Amino acid sequence: MRILLVEDEVPLIEALEKGLKKDGYAIDCALTGRDASELLFINSYDLVVLDINLPDDSGLNLLKSLRERDNQVRVLILSANRSIEDRIIGLDWGANDYLTKPFDFQELKARIRALLRRDFNSKPTVLKAGGFSVDLALHRVNYEGIEIPLTLKEYSIFSYLVLHGDRIVSSEELLEHIWNEEADPFSDVMRVHIYSLRKKLSQATGGLTVIQTVKGAGYRFDFTGGVA
Repeated sequence: MRILLVEDEVPLIEALEKGLKKDGYAIDCALTGRDASELLFINSYDLVVLDINLPDDSGLNLLKSLRERDNQVRVLILSANRSIEDRIIGLDWGANDYLTKPFDFQELKARIRALLRRDFNSKPTVLKAGGFSVDLALHRVNYEGIEIPLTLKEYSIFSYLVLHGDRIVSSEELLEHIWNEEADPFSDVMRVHIYSLRKKLSQATGGLTVIQTVKGAGYRFDFTGGVA
């Protein structure tokens, strides 16, 4: 999942970035409304964590312009403004949640998880296919009841492929949703993680290849497998 943090307090945004990356999220950061607008124009995000008190513009104006072109991305407002009126304005202008400062980081993470679960609409939080069980809330993958020890990036790749198992997913799409703005599309980072993930999945399944490479197109989750 890819998140944009919009916050002008440098120590806070650095702490949030570090903490959320540990949970496997791909994080981009913006210190101003202008920077945020540019990132939102060129990238696709699953969630935006937005401070409404920015040095160059109001976060509410950024929220309004975002909602004029995108009703799908989730927006969580962070604000030192604690009045009921401010919360109502933020929610009425299109925010999905509102958290006042100071806040507990564990509560922020719980709210982020709740908002991202809503992106799955009617899809369950536990996906099952071909003996695999992917827990989208706990970030765990099991095969035939036995947990497969994946890194955060390996889990993110696998869960994304399972979620989109009805189609081929390109390397560019995986980079966009699992890495951040600084990812180099010409590096070997994707192939290294795919290789490691395949090896672990093959060991867990007794030699099956469940991530298929479609030459020139990308990758596809194939729960019917095939001997590696």
